[in-house]
Amino acid sequence: MPESPPLPPPPPAAPARRRLTRRRLLKAGLIGTSATVVATAGTMAWLWTSSDASTAGQVRFVNRLAIPPLDSGRLDGSGRRVFDLRAAAGSRRWLPGRPTATWGFDGGHLGPTLRAARGETVLVNVRNDLAETTTVHWHGMHLPAVMDGGPHQPIAAGGTWHPTWRIDQPAATLWYHPHPHGRTGRHVYLGMAGMFILDDPQAAPPGLPARYGVDDIPVIVQDKNFDGDNQLSESTPLVGGIGILGGTLMVNGTLAPYLDVVAQRTRLRLLNASTSRTYRFGLADGRPFEIVGSDGGLLPAPHTTDRVQLSAGERAEIVVTLRPGERVVLRSFPPDLGTDFWTSRVTGGDDTMDVLELRAAARLEPSPALPGALAEPPALGAADGEPDRRFELAGFEINGRGMDMDRIDFGVVTGRTEVWEISNVDMLPHNFHVHGAQFQVLSVGGAAPPPELRGWKDTVYTPGDAPIRIAVRFGGHTDPDTPYMFHCHLLYHEDLGMMGQFVVTEPGQRPGRPASPRHAGHG
Repeated sequence: MPESPPLPPPPPAAPARRRLTRRRLLKAGLIGTSATVVATAGTMAWLWTSSDASTAGQVRFVNRLAIPPLDSGRLDGSGRRVFDLRAAAGSRRWLPGRPTATWGFDGGHLGPTLRAARGETVLVNVRNDLAETTTVHWHGMHLPAVMDGGPHQPIAAGGTWHPTWRIDQPAATLWYHPHPHGRTGRHVYLGMAGMFILDDPQAAPPGLPARYGVDDIPVIVQDKNFDGDNQLSESTPLVGGIGILGGTLMVNGTLAPYLDVVAQRTRLRLLNASTSRTYRFGLADGRPFEIVGSDGGLLPAPHTTDRVQLSAGERAEIVVTLRPGERVVLRSFPPDLGTDFWTSRVTGGDDTMDVLELRAAARLEPSPALPGALAEPPALGAADGEPDRRFELAGFEINGRGMDMDRIDFGVVTGRTEVWEISNVDMLPHNFHVHGAQFQVLSVGGAAPPPELRGWKDTVYTPGDAPIRIAVRFGGHTDPDTPYMFHCHLLYHEDLGMMGQFVVTEPGQRPGRPASPRHAGHG
């Protein structure tokens, strides 16, 4: 990623209020040896007023949005599309003074946008030049479990990995990021993430903006906290229980970014690459936009709205229409977390944060009208009847069990569609991500899903008052010994054990034991 220019010192009102950490409460004398907050009315009032963040109308958008380099790979003698990725430490000079230490792919922070098409076989040569073990997980990809890049596919410091698979799924905005057991949140927070765009030339509807970096823009949103030495602070708030909530946003590794818009309609591929925060994206002036895609591909038809909510790991493709010469801010409004008022307050539910300024040129290229139909809707199952499996999310466990690398929780038979019901029973924010498959959302709290959830999904938010039913079809790749993961994608929860494992088997085959982390394909 190219280095962003230094950000000028912001006006006094610009930074969001710093969230409460255990260290700050200790310094204030509000935590005793029992580590409990003194529950006086004054203390609770202070906690309340100190537990939100707002940058609405306060960001000076002075840095041109960096566009991740597009990497379409190269073809080898076997016709495979080959990519090379190098995980390494780096630095960025985001603030006046000392550079900020980072991690990333091929440039020290974030990574290139990989692009391939349905029907192609890809090979990714990954080298780990970090000082510790990492992995690379292909989030949203249908592929063999041994190529998934989860915790069972570690890449040791100085080692290499060479996963290869055939792409057989619809066009979509996917992404890649590390998935080491117990360390995923840190690796992603330090900057290890990138988009992976899939194309399907045989099913591309006409009229969608499609020129990468021109009217088809990646928007990788992350929240950060900086300490007094310009380094990324990894402190977690004492209250909240979801990990880091940053008071500073960056897009594609750019602070205070603006995008020069050159066409009447611009497609923004939104990726929530934060470790915990949920965003509710909209335009500051309230104008509507069209949602055209979700995690796993295009929606059945464009959906006109003025808000789209994305929890950690989710994606949405939206099309924004601008007039010549105008400016409008992409903003995150307070998300609907489906929790009680106190929990919502301390987990980002009251936060309003400016994300990106869109600056339309004085003359805009004309754009065609959006097509009325985009893709065939998922049709895997119905919401009535008993689900095949139930998952209860509470604390850092699923169904009362924490993650165990040596335990396979269940097996599913290839070619079968299962209906799963996911319930959040502790009222903390949680979501649910399934590896190796996309799924259809059948119902939310017993009701039909809203239009933005009617396409293919691999991650879904699970509010505390609304069980989610999904239909998942498993097929194509069987392995009784190498598991896929299911987990909460709030990475603090995942790292503390809110994850389980399943395998896909042939009919009549029983799940085995997890394969050794050392396997073919690693150097």
